Amino acid sequence: MRCRKFAFVALLAITLPAFLAAQGRPAGVQTDLVEMAEMTETVTVFGQIVAVRESDVATRVAGIVNEVPVQIGSGVAAGDVLARMDTSRLEIELRSAEAELAIATAGLEVAQAQADRAQTAFARAEELVANASISTAQFDDRASDLAAALGGLSEAQARIRAADNAIELARYNFDNAIVRAPFDGIVLDVATQVGQFASSGSQVATLLDTGSMEVEANVPSRFIAALEPGRDVMGENDAGTALTMTLRAVLPTEFSETRTRPVRFSLTQVDPSFAIGQPVTLDVPIGAAREVVVVPKDALVQARGGWTAFVNEEGKAAPRTVTIGAAIGDTFEVVSGLAPGDEVVVRGNERLRPGQDIMPMNGPPPAAAQAGTAPAEEG
Repeated sequence: MRCRKFAFVALLAITLPAFLAAQGRPAGVQTDLVEMAEMTETVTVFGQIVAVRESDVATRVAGIVNEVPVQIGSGVAAGDVLARMDTSRLEIELRSAEAELAIATAGLEVAQAQADRAQTAFARAEELVANASISTAQFDDRASDLAAALGGLSEAQARIRAADNAIELARYNFDNAIVRAPFDGIVLDVATQVGQFASSGSQVATLLDTGSMEVEANVPSRFIAALEPGRDVMGENDAGTALTMTLRAVLPTEFSETRTRPVRFSLTQVDPSFAIGQPVTLDVPIGAAREVVVVPKDALVQARGGWTAFVNEEGKAAPRTVTIGAAIGDTFEVVSGLAPGDEVVVRGNERLRPGQDIMPMNGPPPAAAQAGTAPAEEG
């Protein structure tokens, strides 16, 4: 028994000075400042991600489908091939139109030569009729020949234009025998197969623009008047991903059963994991923004009478009873108890005692804390 008592006394003699020294040192803490922030009253609504562009891409020419290089789920870029049509008939039509142009060009040359001869003959007749060398009837014949030649020339020129149009149409059909993606996206459906006849305007594939999505939410009608296009809105999807959106438009329709109206929000950033129809929870602002005092959530400690925050007052932990309001991100609105510029403890506040010396570890220690440290080290 005497040995045990001696061992306890020896241990106490060793640890007590260290304990007393530790008691004299300031508690290391982290602090942050109470600030002003903009706060807006919000209402929580539920919506979903919707597509801005979803297109049933169609053929522009009729024909037999030769190739469909995509399948459901394929990612495509603008200009990628969705389907190729058989072009044998279109090539024949193009060559035929080019041949018609060649014929029309030759006919124009003949008509031009005839018009030139008729013009010369008519000019000669004008000189002769003035000298009474030919009769009026002969002069009229020359005039009629000229009119017929000029008519033939106009007809030949029209054939040229018709041939040019035929070539343009044949090239249009030939070029559009390849159906291309109009924008970047994902193939949701393939509506044609190799060997199938596709009429002009028939659907080839359904394409979804995954880079252009919005959120649509049904907002209670009584809050519509407070909505302002261009205002930022925060929310999150069902996966917990935070979303930043901008109110784009309030659609002019109303659901009488729920007394709500559809509202569209532009997504600031579209993530590849987003899906059409994915649920989204939004905090929609329904009031004017106002400036409020906010305190970091980590500064608040649950006390018997409510919430308490420790303020750094010249190196001492000074407790303040705080009345809080709405949550704003990682902060709470301060109704009473704190003022802008107060330095509150956000780490190490759970074990603090009123009046205890503290030393902020996120910056230079206050002068009072330094002064309080010296006697403890000397002791």
